[in-house]
Amino acid sequence: MLASSALPIVLVAMLHLTLSSAATASYPDFQLLNVKQTLIGTKIPRPLQTSEHHQVSDVSETQGKWKLKLVHRDKLSSNTSATFRDHSRRFHARMQRDVKRVASLLRRLSGGGGHDGGAAYEVNDFGSDVVSGMDQGSGEYFVRIGVGSPPKSQYMVIDSGSDIVWVQCQPCNQCYRQSDPVFDPADSASYAGISCSSAVCDRIENSGCNAGRCRYEVLYGDGSYTKGTLALETLTFGRTVVKNVAIGCGHINRGMFIGAAGLLGLGGGSLSLVGQLGGQTGGAFSYCLVSRGSDASGSLEFGRGAMPVGAAWVPLLRNPQAPSFYYVGLSGLGVGGIRVPVSEDIFQLTELGYGGVVMDTGTAVSRFPTLAYKALRDAFIAQTANLPRISTVSIFDTCYKLSDFVTIRVPTVSFYFSGGPILTLPASNFLIPVDDVGTFCLAFASSTSGLSIIGNIQQEGIQISFDGANGFVGFGPNVC
Repeated sequence: MLASSALPIVLVAMLHLTLSSAATASYPDFQLLNVKQTLIGTKIPRPLQTSEHHQVSDVSETQGKWKLKLVHRDKLSSNTSATFRDHSRRFHARMQRDVKRVASLLRRLSGGGGHDGGAAYEVNDFGSDVVSGMDQGSGEYFVRIGVGSPPKSQYMVIDSGSDIVWVQCQPCNQCYRQSDPVFDPADSASYAGISCSSAVCDRIENSGCNAGRCRYEVLYGDGSYTKGTLALETLTFGRTVVKNVAIGCGHINRGMFIGAAGLLGLGGGSLSLVGQLGGQTGGAFSYCLVSRGSDASGSLEFGRGAMPVGAAWVPLLRNPQAPSFYYVGLSGLGVGGIRVPVSEDIFQLTELGYGGVVMDTGTAVSRFPTLAYKALRDAFIAQTANLPRISTVSIFDTCYKLSDFVTIRVPTVSFYFSGGPILTLPASNFLIPVDDVGTFCLAFASSTSGLSIIGNIQQEGIQISFDGANGFVGFGPNVC
Protein backbone atom coordinates (compact mmCIF):
# COMPACT_ATOMS: atom_id res chain seq x y z
CA MET A 1 0.00 0.00 0.00
CA LEU A 2 1.04 3.60 -0.45
CA ALA A 3 2.58 5.33 2.52
CA SER A 4 0.08 7.65 4.12
CA SER A 5 2.71 10.38 4.22
CA ALA A 6 2.52 10.61 0.44
CA LEU A 7 -1.01 11.93 0.41
CA PRO A 8 -0.70 15.46 1.87
CA ILE A 9 2.11 16.42 -0.50
CA VAL A 10 1.26 19.49 -2.57
CA LEU A 11 2.44 19.76 -6.14
CA VAL A 12 3.51 23.13 -7.50
CA ALA A 13 4.78 23.57 -11.05
CA MET A 14 6.08 26.99 -12.02
CA LEU A 15 8.51 26.94 -14.90
CA HIS A 16 10.15 24.10 -12.95
CA LEU A 17 8.20 21.47 -11.05
CA THR A 18 8.80 21.51 -7.31
CA LEU A 19 7.30 19.66 -4.37
CA SER A 20 6.79 20.94 -0.86
CA SER A 21 4.69 19.94 2.12
CA ALA A 22 1.23 21.38 2.59
CA ALA A 23 2.31 23.01 5.84
CA THR A 24 5.12 25.07 4.32
CA ALA A 25 4.02 25.55 0.70
CA SER A 26 3.51 29.05 -0.64
CA TYR A 27 1.59 29.11 -3.89
CA PRO A 28 2.80 31.52 -6.57
CA ASP A 29 0.10 33.86 -7.82
CA PHE A 30 1.84 34.60 -11.12
CA GLN A 31 4.63 33.36 -13.36
CA LEU A 32 6.50 34.49 -16.45
CA LEU A 33 5.89 33.18 -19.97
CA ASN A 34 8.69 33.69 -22.47
CA VAL A 35 6.70 34.58 -25.59
CA LYS A 36 9.62 34.66 -28.02
CA GLN A 37 11.04 31.35 -26.85
CA THR A 38 7.61 29.71 -27.03
CA LEU A 39 7.16 30.87 -30.63
CA ILE A 40 10.50 29.31 -31.55
CA GLY A 41 9.02 26.04 -30.30
CA THR A 42 6.30 26.16 -32.96
CA LYS A 43 8.87 25.16 -35.57
CA ILE A 44 8.99 21.49 -36.54
CA PRO A 45 12.12 19.66 -35.33
CA ARG A 46 14.50 18.07 -37.83
CA PRO A 47 12.84 14.92 -39.19
CA LEU A 48 14.48 11.55 -38.61
CA GLN A 49 16.79 10.28 -41.31
CA THR A 50 15.96 6.89 -42.81
CA SER A 51 18.74 5.18 -40.86
CA GLU A 52 17.44 6.62 -37.57
CA HIS A 53 13.80 6.09 -38.37
CA HIS A 54 13.83 2.31 -38.45
CA GLN A 55 16.51 1.52 -35.90
CA VAL A 56 15.63 -0.33 -32.70
CA SER A 57 16.23 1.89 -29.68
CA ASP A 58 18.91 1.03 -27.13
CA VAL A 59 17.44 -0.31 -23.91
CA SER A 60 18.74 0.16 -20.39
CA GLU A 61 17.40 -1.21 -17.13
CA THR A 62 17.50 1.02 -14.07
CA GLN A 63 15.92 0.48 -10.67
CA GLY A 64 13.78 -2.43 -11.82
CA LYS A 65 12.16 -0.77 -14.81
CA TRP A 66 12.78 -0.74 -18.54
CA LYS A 67 13.39 2.53 -20.34
CA LEU A 68 14.09 3.08 -24.01
CA LYS A 69 15.58 6.00 -25.94
CA LEU A 70 12.84 8.50 -26.83
CA VAL A 71 12.02 10.25 -30.10
CA HIS A 72 9.74 13.24 -30.73
CA ARG A 73 6.54 12.43 -32.64
CA ASP A 74 6.90 15.38 -35.00
CA LYS A 75 9.96 13.69 -36.45
CA LEU A 76 7.89 10.76 -37.69
CA SER A 77 6.20 12.52 -40.56
CA SER A 78 7.98 12.63 -43.88
CA ASN A 79 5.55 15.33 -44.95
CA THR A 80 7.51 18.51 -45.60
CA SER A 81 4.67 20.44 -47.21
CA ALA A 82 3.84 24.01 -46.28
CA THR A 83 0.63 22.78 -44.66
CA PHE A 84 2.48 20.48 -42.29
CA ARG A 85 5.06 23.13 -41.39
CA ASP A 86 2.56 25.96 -40.83
CA HIS A 87 1.76 26.04 -37.11
CA SER A 88 -1.61 27.78 -37.58
CA ARG A 89 -2.85 25.09 -39.99
CA ARG A 90 -1.60 22.30 -37.74
CA PHE A 91 -3.33 23.95 -34.78
CA HIS A 92 -6.70 24.27 -36.53
CA ALA A 93 -6.57 20.67 -37.78
CA ARG A 94 -5.70 19.52 -34.26
CA MET A 95 -8.64 21.41 -32.75
CA GLN A 96 -11.07 19.98 -35.32
CA ARG A 97 -9.97 16.45 -34.42
CA ASP A 98 -10.07 17.31 -30.73
CA VAL A 99 -13.71 18.38 -30.96
CA LYS A 100 -14.53 15.05 -32.62
CA ARG A 101 -12.57 13.19 -29.95
CA VAL A 102 -14.52 14.82 -27.13
CA ALA A 103 -17.84 14.25 -28.88
CA SER A 104 -16.90 10.58 -29.23
CA LEU A 105 -16.05 10.29 -25.52
CA LEU A 106 -19.40 11.81 -24.60
CA ARG A 107 -21.24 9.35 -26.85
CA ARG A 108 -19.38 6.42 -25.31
CA LEU A 109 -20.10 7.60 -21.78
CA SER A 110 -23.77 8.27 -22.44
CA GLY A 111 -24.07 4.75 -23.85
CA GLY A 112 -22.28 3.15 -20.90
CA GLY A 113 -21.31 -0.47 -21.13
CA GLY A 114 -18.00 -2.27 -20.79
CA HIS A 115 -16.45 -5.60 -19.92
CA ASP A 116 -14.62 -6.92 -16.92
CA GLY A 117 -12.03 -9.58 -16.52
CA GLY A 118 -8.49 -9.94 -17.79
CA ALA A 119 -5.55 -12.26 -18.23
CA ALA A 120 -2.25 -12.19 -16.36
CA TYR A 121 1.12 -12.48 -18.08
CA GLU A 122 4.42 -12.65 -16.26
CA VAL A 123 6.62 -9.80 -17.45
CA ASN A 124 9.34 -7.66 -16.00
CA ASP A 125 8.84 -3.95 -15.49
CA PHE A 126 9.47 -2.35 -18.83
CA GLY A 127 9.08 0.89 -20.74
CA SER A 128 8.92 2.20 -24.25
CA ASP A 129 9.57 5.30 -26.28
CA VAL A 130 6.94 7.98 -26.12
CA VAL A 131 6.91 10.16 -29.18
CA SER A 132 5.02 13.42 -28.87
CA GLY A 133 2.68 14.33 -31.71
CA MET A 134 0.86 17.18 -30.00
CA ASP A 135 1.06 19.24 -33.17
CA GLN A 136 -0.90 16.76 -35.26
CA GLY A 137 -4.11 16.20 -33.38
CA SER A 138 -5.64 12.80 -32.72
CA GLY A 139 -3.14 10.03 -32.21
CA GLU A 140 -0.78 12.38 -30.46
CA TYR A 141 1.74 10.18 -28.68
CA PHE A 142 3.55 7.20 -30.10
CA VAL A 143 5.63 4.27 -28.85
CA ARG A 144 7.86 1.94 -30.82
CA ILE A 145 7.41 -1.76 -30.12
CA GLY A 146 8.07 -5.10 -31.80
CA VAL A 147 5.12 -7.11 -33.13
CA GLY A 148 5.29 -10.83 -33.90
CA SER A 149 8.09 -13.42 -33.99
CA PRO A 150 10.61 -12.41 -35.12
CA PRO A 151 9.57 -8.91 -33.94
CA LYS A 152 8.83 -6.27 -36.54
CA SER A 153 9.33 -2.73 -35.19
CA GLN A 154 6.20 -0.57 -35.42
CA TYR A 155 5.15 2.89 -34.20
CA MET A 156 1.92 2.70 -32.18
CA VAL A 157 -0.39 5.45 -30.90
CA ILE A 158 -0.93 5.28 -27.14
CA ASP A 159 -4.40 6.08 -25.82
CA SER A 160 -5.40 6.01 -22.15
CA GLY A 161 -9.08 6.11 -23.15
CA SER A 162 -9.04 3.01 -25.39
CA ASP A 163 -8.69 -0.69 -24.68
CA ILE A 164 -8.04 -2.54 -27.92
CA VAL A 165 -4.46 -3.10 -29.07
CA TRP A 166 -4.37 -3.31 -32.87
CA VAL A 167 -2.04 -3.06 -35.83
CA GLN A 168 -2.57 -2.76 -39.61
CA CYS A 169 -2.17 -6.18 -41.22
CA GLN A 170 -1.60 -7.80 -44.58
CA PRO A 171 -3.51 -8.56 -46.68
CA CYS A 172 -4.52 -4.92 -46.43
CA ASN A 173 -7.82 -4.29 -48.17
CA GLN A 174 -7.72 -0.67 -47.05
CA CYS A 175 -4.80 0.87 -45.19
CA TYR A 176 -3.58 4.38 -44.50
CA ARG A 177 0.10 5.23 -44.92
CA GLN A 178 2.40 4.25 -42.07
CA SER A 179 6.12 4.74 -41.43
CA ASP A 180 7.05 1.04 -41.30
CA PRO A 181 6.08 -1.85 -43.59
CA VAL A 182 2.60 -3.17 -42.83
CA PHE A 183 2.73 -6.17 -40.49
CA ASP A 184 2.26 -9.53 -42.21
CA PRO A 185 0.99 -12.25 -39.83
CA ALA A 186 2.15 -14.90 -42.30
CA ASP A 187 5.73 -13.96 -41.38
CA SER A 188 5.15 -14.38 -37.62
CA ALA A 189 5.59 -17.75 -35.92
CA SER A 190 3.63 -16.59 -32.87
CA TYR A 191 0.46 -15.33 -34.60
CA ALA A 192 -2.67 -17.31 -33.67
CA GLY A 193 -6.20 -16.35 -34.65
CA ILE A 194 -8.87 -16.40 -31.93
CA SER A 195 -11.97 -18.51 -32.47
CA CYS A 196 -15.48 -17.10 -32.25
CA SER A 197 -16.20 -19.32 -29.25
CA SER A 198 -13.30 -17.92 -27.25
CA ALA A 199 -13.98 -16.06 -24.00
CA VAL A 200 -11.68 -13.32 -25.30
CA CYS A 201 -13.98 -12.80 -28.28
CA ASP A 202 -16.91 -12.43 -25.88
CA ARG A 203 -15.17 -9.46 -24.23
CA ILE A 204 -15.03 -7.50 -27.49
CA GLU A 205 -17.74 -4.95 -28.13
CA ASN A 206 -19.04 -5.12 -31.71
CA SER A 207 -17.49 -8.57 -32.20
CA GLY A 208 -18.50 -10.82 -35.06
CA CYS A 209 -17.56 -14.09 -36.70
CA ASN A 210 -16.05 -14.88 -40.08
CA ALA A 211 -14.91 -18.37 -41.12
CA GLY A 212 -14.71 -19.36 -37.46
CA ARG A 213 -12.46 -16.45 -36.52
CA CYS A 214 -13.34 -13.62 -34.14
CA ARG A 215 -13.88 -10.30 -35.89
CA TYR A 216 -13.62 -6.84 -34.29
CA GLU A 217 -14.24 -3.27 -35.32
CA VAL A 218 -13.50 -0.01 -33.57
CA LEU A 219 -14.64 3.47 -34.64
CA TYR A 220 -12.84 6.49 -33.21
CA GLY A 221 -14.32 9.94 -32.84
CA ASP A 222 -11.97 11.59 -35.35
CA GLY A 223 -13.28 9.42 -38.19
CA SER A 224 -10.55 6.78 -37.86
CA TYR A 225 -11.54 3.14 -37.69
CA THR A 226 -10.11 -0.36 -37.80
CA LYS A 227 -11.76 -3.66 -38.72
CA GLY A 228 -10.21 -7.10 -38.82
CA THR A 229 -9.43 -10.32 -37.00
CA LEU A 230 -8.67 -10.78 -33.31
CA ALA A 231 -5.52 -12.79 -32.62
CA LEU A 232 -2.97 -13.72 -29.98
CA GLU A 233 0.47 -12.35 -30.72
CA THR A 234 3.84 -11.66 -29.09
CA LEU A 235 4.80 -8.05 -28.39
CA THR A 236 8.38 -6.98 -27.68
CA PHE A 237 9.37 -3.91 -25.67
CA GLY A 238 13.15 -3.63 -25.89
CA ARG A 239 14.33 -6.92 -24.35
CA THR A 240 11.00 -7.65 -22.66
CA VAL A 241 8.87 -10.20 -24.52
CA VAL A 242 5.16 -10.48 -23.74
CA LYS A 243 3.44 -13.53 -25.23
CA ASN A 244 -0.21 -14.18 -26.01
CA VAL A 245 -1.42 -10.59 -26.12
CA ALA A 246 -4.87 -10.27 -27.70
CA ILE A 247 -4.50 -7.80 -30.57
CA GLY A 248 -6.59 -6.72 -33.49
CA CYS A 249 -5.14 -7.48 -36.90
CA GLY A 250 -6.70 -4.73 -38.99
CA HIS A 251 -7.36 -5.39 -42.67
CA ILE A 252 -9.65 -2.40 -43.23
CA ASN A 253 -8.38 0.80 -41.61
CA ARG A 254 -8.75 4.50 -41.92
CA GLY A 255 -6.55 6.72 -39.80
CA MET A 256 -5.54 10.14 -38.65
CA PHE A 257 -2.55 8.50 -37.02
CA ILE A 258 0.03 9.84 -39.49
CA GLY A 259 2.75 7.26 -39.55
CA ALA A 260 1.64 4.86 -36.81
CA ALA A 261 0.97 1.20 -37.54
CA GLY A 262 -1.85 0.99 -35.02
CA LEU A 263 -2.92 1.75 -31.47
CA LEU A 264 -1.81 0.61 -28.02
CA GLY A 265 -4.81 0.87 -25.72
CA LEU A 266 -3.83 1.80 -22.14
CA GLY A 267 -7.36 2.12 -20.74
CA GLY A 268 -8.72 0.47 -17.63
CA GLY A 269 -10.59 -2.33 -19.44
CA SER A 270 -9.57 -5.98 -19.50
CA LEU A 271 -8.42 -6.00 -23.14
CA SER A 272 -6.13 -2.98 -22.90
CA LEU A 273 -2.41 -3.66 -22.63
CA VAL A 274 -2.59 -2.62 -18.96
CA GLY A 275 -5.50 -5.00 -18.36
CA GLN A 276 -3.84 -7.90 -20.16
CA LEU A 277 -0.60 -7.52 -18.22
CA GLY A 278 -2.77 -8.14 -15.19
CA GLY A 279 -1.47 -8.88 -11.71
CA GLN A 280 2.23 -8.73 -12.57
CA THR A 281 2.13 -4.96 -13.04
CA GLY A 282 -0.88 -4.29 -10.82
CA GLY A 283 -2.20 -1.83 -13.38
CA ALA A 284 0.86 0.31 -12.69
CA PHE A 285 2.28 2.52 -15.41
CA SER A 286 3.81 5.96 -15.70
CA TYR A 287 4.24 8.42 -18.55
CA CYS A 288 5.78 11.77 -19.34
CA LEU A 289 4.32 13.66 -22.30
CA VAL A 290 7.07 15.86 -23.67
CA SER A 291 6.36 19.55 -24.21
CA ARG A 292 5.36 20.74 -27.67
CA GLY A 293 8.09 21.91 -30.02
CA SER A 294 10.80 20.34 -27.88
CA ASP A 295 13.59 18.00 -28.85
CA ALA A 296 13.40 16.58 -25.33
CA SER A 297 12.07 13.08 -24.76
CA GLY A 298 9.12 11.54 -23.00
CA SER A 299 8.62 8.08 -21.57
CA LEU A 300 6.13 5.28 -20.96
CA GLU A 301 6.92 2.68 -18.32
CA PHE A 302 5.03 -0.28 -16.89
CA GLY A 303 5.28 -2.09 -13.56
CA ARG A 304 5.75 -1.42 -9.87
CA GLY A 305 9.26 -0.15 -10.50
CA ALA A 306 7.81 2.73 -12.50
CA MET A 307 5.98 4.14 -9.46
CA PRO A 308 7.99 7.19 -8.28
CA VAL A 309 8.82 8.19 -4.74
CA GLY A 310 7.75 11.73 -3.84
CA ALA A 311 4.76 12.07 -6.17
CA ALA A 312 1.58 13.86 -5.10
CA TRP A 313 -1.00 11.04 -4.99
CA VAL A 314 -4.67 11.59 -5.82
CA PRO A 315 -7.40 8.92 -5.48
CA LEU A 316 -8.17 7.08 -8.71
CA LEU A 317 -11.92 6.72 -9.24
CA ARG A 318 -13.68 4.04 -11.27
CA ASN A 319 -16.90 4.34 -13.23
CA PRO A 320 -18.51 0.91 -13.74
CA GLN A 321 -20.36 2.40 -16.72
CA ALA A 322 -17.04 3.27 -18.39
CA PRO A 323 -14.23 1.00 -17.12
CA SER A 324 -11.83 2.17 -19.81
CA PHE A 325 -11.48 5.66 -18.36
CA TYR A 326 -9.33 6.91 -15.51
CA TYR A 327 -11.25 9.31 -13.27
CA VAL A 328 -9.72 11.57 -10.60
CA GLY A 329 -11.33 13.55 -7.80
CA LEU A 330 -11.18 17.26 -8.59
CA SER A 331 -12.57 19.69 -6.03
CA GLY A 332 -11.85 23.08 -7.58
CA LEU A 333 -9.86 25.41 -9.81
CA GLY A 334 -7.63 28.33 -8.99
CA VAL A 335 -6.35 31.42 -10.82
CA GLY A 336 -3.59 33.61 -9.48
CA GLY A 337 -3.49 31.67 -6.21
CA ILE A 338 -7.20 32.32 -5.59
CA ARG A 339 -9.80 29.57 -5.75
CA VAL A 340 -12.54 30.38 -8.27
CA PRO A 341 -16.14 30.35 -6.98
CA VAL A 342 -17.32 26.94 -8.21
CA SER A 343 -19.03 24.25 -6.17
CA GLU A 344 -17.13 20.99 -5.77
CA ASP A 345 -20.31 19.17 -6.80
CA ILE A 346 -19.83 20.24 -10.41
CA PHE A 347 -16.87 17.85 -10.73
CA GLN A 348 -18.37 14.85 -8.95
CA LEU A 349 -18.89 11.46 -10.57
CA THR A 350 -22.45 10.38 -9.80
CA GLU A 351 -23.55 6.89 -8.80
CA LEU A 352 -25.17 6.54 -12.22
CA GLY A 353 -21.82 7.25 -13.92
CA TYR A 354 -22.42 10.81 -15.07
CA GLY A 355 -20.05 13.74 -14.71
CA GLY A 356 -16.66 13.27 -13.11
CA VAL A 357 -13.16 14.16 -14.29
CA VAL A 358 -11.30 11.95 -16.78
CA MET A 359 -7.54 11.95 -17.40
CA ASP A 360 -7.12 11.42 -21.15
CA THR A 361 -3.99 11.37 -23.31
CA GLY A 362 -6.06 11.45 -26.50
CA THR A 363 -7.84 14.75 -25.75
CA ALA A 364 -5.65 17.82 -26.25
CA VAL A 365 -7.62 20.61 -24.54
CA SER A 366 -9.06 20.25 -21.03
CA ARG A 367 -12.83 20.62 -20.82
CA PHE A 368 -14.94 21.71 -17.83
CA PRO A 369 -18.69 22.10 -17.45
CA THR A 370 -19.81 25.53 -18.65
CA LEU A 371 -20.22 27.09 -15.20
CA ALA A 372 -16.76 25.96 -14.12
CA TYR A 373 -15.13 27.00 -17.39
CA LYS A 374 -16.68 30.47 -17.31
CA ALA A 375 -15.57 31.00 -13.70
CA LEU A 376 -12.01 30.00 -14.63
CA ARG A 377 -12.01 32.13 -17.79
CA ASP A 378 -13.47 35.21 -16.13
CA ALA A 379 -10.95 35.05 -13.29
CA PHE A 380 -8.12 34.76 -15.82
CA ILE A 381 -9.41 37.68 -17.89
CA ALA A 382 -9.74 39.84 -14.77
CA GLN A 383 -6.09 39.24 -13.94
CA THR A 384 -4.79 39.83 -17.48
CA ALA A 385 -6.47 43.16 -18.18
CA ASN A 386 -3.10 44.61 -19.18
CA LEU A 387 -2.70 42.19 -22.11
CA PRO A 388 -4.22 43.02 -25.55
CA ARG A 389 -7.17 40.74 -26.31
CA ILE A 390 -8.21 39.56 -29.75
CA SER A 391 -11.25 37.71 -31.04
CA THR A 392 -12.05 34.02 -30.74
CA VAL A 393 -9.70 31.51 -32.39
CA SER A 394 -11.13 28.06 -33.15
CA ILE A 395 -12.59 26.62 -29.90
CA PHE A 396 -10.87 29.25 -27.74
CA ASP A 397 -12.74 32.40 -26.67
CA THR A 398 -9.92 33.98 -24.62
CA CYS A 399 -7.00 34.97 -26.84
CA TYR A 400 -4.26 37.59 -26.79
CA LYS A 401 -2.00 39.38 -29.26
CA LEU A 402 1.47 39.03 -27.75
CA SER A 403 3.66 39.69 -30.80
CA ASP A 404 5.08 42.85 -29.21
CA PHE A 405 6.16 41.11 -26.00
CA VAL A 406 9.29 39.18 -25.14
CA THR A 407 8.07 37.97 -21.73
CA ILE A 408 4.71 38.42 -20.00
CA ARG A 409 3.47 38.03 -16.44
CA VAL A 410 0.44 35.72 -16.19
CA PRO A 411 -1.62 34.45 -13.25
CA THR A 412 -1.13 30.80 -12.34
CA VAL A 413 -3.80 28.19 -13.06
CA SER A 414 -4.22 25.43 -10.48
CA PHE A 415 -6.18 22.21 -10.06
CA TYR A 416 -7.37 21.51 -6.50
CA PHE A 417 -7.65 17.74 -6.06
CA SER A 418 -9.72 15.86 -3.50
CA GLY A 419 -7.65 15.13 -0.41
CA GLY A 420 -5.53 18.25 -0.58
CA PRO A 421 -2.92 18.12 -3.40
CA ILE A 422 -2.78 21.15 -5.68
CA LEU A 423 -1.32 21.02 -9.20
CA THR A 424 -0.16 24.44 -10.38
CA LEU A 425 0.47 24.31 -14.12
CA PRO A 426 3.43 25.76 -15.99
CA ALA A 427 2.33 28.80 -18.04
CA SER A 428 3.08 26.95 -21.29
CA ASN A 429 0.44 24.36 -20.31
CA PHE A 430 -2.45 26.82 -20.35
CA LEU A 431 -1.46 29.79 -22.54
CA ILE A 432 -0.47 28.34 -25.91
CA PRO A 433 0.47 29.75 -29.34
CA VAL A 434 -2.14 29.18 -32.05
CA ASP A 435 0.05 30.57 -34.83
CA ASP A 436 3.71 31.53 -35.21
CA VAL A 437 3.24 35.31 -35.07
CA GLY A 438 2.26 35.84 -31.45
CA THR A 439 -1.41 34.88 -31.00
CA PHE A 440 -1.86 32.97 -27.73
CA CYS A 441 -5.04 31.50 -26.24
CA LEU A 442 -6.17 30.18 -22.87
CA ALA A 443 -6.15 26.43 -23.56
CA PHE A 444 -9.39 25.38 -21.87
CA ALA A 445 -12.90 24.95 -23.24
CA SER A 446 -16.39 24.30 -21.94
CA SER A 447 -17.95 20.85 -22.02
CA THR A 448 -21.39 20.32 -23.49
CA SER A 449 -22.12 17.88 -20.65
CA GLY A 450 -21.23 17.39 -17.00
CA LEU A 451 -18.02 15.56 -17.95
CA SER A 452 -14.65 17.20 -17.29
CA ILE A 453 -11.51 16.09 -19.13
CA ILE A 454 -7.90 16.85 -18.23
CA GLY A 455 -6.23 16.83 -21.64
CA ASN A 456 -2.67 16.29 -22.75
CA ILE A 457 -1.77 19.99 -23.10
CA GLN A 458 -2.25 20.36 -19.36
CA GLN A 459 -0.38 17.08 -18.68
CA GLU A 460 2.72 18.00 -20.68
CA GLY A 461 6.07 17.95 -18.98
CA ILE A 462 4.74 16.40 -15.74
CA GLN A 463 5.37 12.79 -14.74
CA ILE A 464 1.99 11.07 -14.34
CA SER A 465 1.68 7.65 -12.71
CA PHE A 466 -1.26 5.27 -12.43
CA ASP A 467 -1.20 2.85 -9.49
CA GLY A 468 -4.17 0.66 -10.34
CA ALA A 469 -3.63 -1.84 -7.52
CA ASN A 470 -3.75 0.80 -4.81
CA GLY A 471 -6.14 3.16 -6.58
CA PHE A 472 -4.10 6.33 -6.99
CA VAL A 473 -2.88 8.71 -9.69
CA GLY A 474 0.44 10.43 -9.00
CA PHE A 475 1.74 13.78 -10.27
CA GLY A 476 5.50 14.38 -10.33
CA PRO A 477 8.00 14.56 -8.86
CA ASN A 478 9.93 14.54 -12.13
CA VAL A 479 9.62 16.82 -15.12
CA CYS A 480 10.12 15.73 -18.71
